[in-house]
Amino acid sequence: MKPALSVDLNCDLGESFGAYRLGNDADMLDLVTSANIACGFHAGDPSVMKKTVQLALAKQVAIGAHPGLPDLVGFGRREMAVTPEEVFDMVVYQAGALAAFVKAEGGTLHHVKPHGALYNMAAVNSGLAEAIAEAVYKLYPEAVLYGLAGSELVKAGKKLGLKTASEVFADRTYQQDGTLTSRRQPNALITDQEQAVKQVISMVKEGRVMSVQGTAVPIQADTICIHGDGPHAIPFARRIREALLAENIAVAAQLL
Repeated sequence: MKPALSVDLNCDLGESFGAYRLGNDADMLDLVTSANIACGFHAGDPSVMKKTVQLALAKQVAIGAHPGLPDLVGFGRREMAVTPEEVFDMVVYQAGALAAFVKAEGGTLHHVKPHGALYNMAAVNSGLAEAIAEAVYKLYPEAVLYGLAGSELVKAGKKLGLKTASEVFADRTYQQDGTLTSRRQPNALITDQEQAVKQVISMVKEGRVMSVQGTAVPIQADTICIHGDGPHAIPFARRIREALLAENIAVAAQLL
């Protein structure tokens, strides 16, 4: 039976230092269909960027730049007082560097997905969202802009005519306004594998997610984020992928 639905599985990778310390990245690339590669501001370095690009190309995984705020100590998860102009420059600088590594290895940049605090800030701040979208448009207009489903970032990308992918999270809880629960809250993460699977299937097949307040929130799921830095990341990613296929949902990156 031909799948009626298709969804992308993405993971944040290359978030280490030193070309041969890539953790679970090689195994994760066997399970996901697109990779968001750190560009040096929140994690990663040139050697890791190159090695991760090479691995992704070898495994035929779509490659994206994963620009963040310049905050190595906080892993890019702390908000900073940045202007739209600064954000534009940061995204061009980081995505441009990753795109150069991709080109050097004979590949094509597929997408751009902001990281951490920058991602969450752009989800609700239209000025920052427009700066990111403009940076992607001017640097690589064929690329897909990944953003939180229903966010200002997705709206900004569409306004400029970029391809966009509305992203949902397998292991994060949601607020009734469609935003993610802050990591500072005790209920931000879903640690039960089957609860995460249930949430993913509901988002993809039914177009909705249950908020922590108990309300059903409409949501569009083009791509699902699988975090690769947890102790059980690989079995978790495998379980999500198997559950999708069992529901006759194809797993593939968005075509350029």
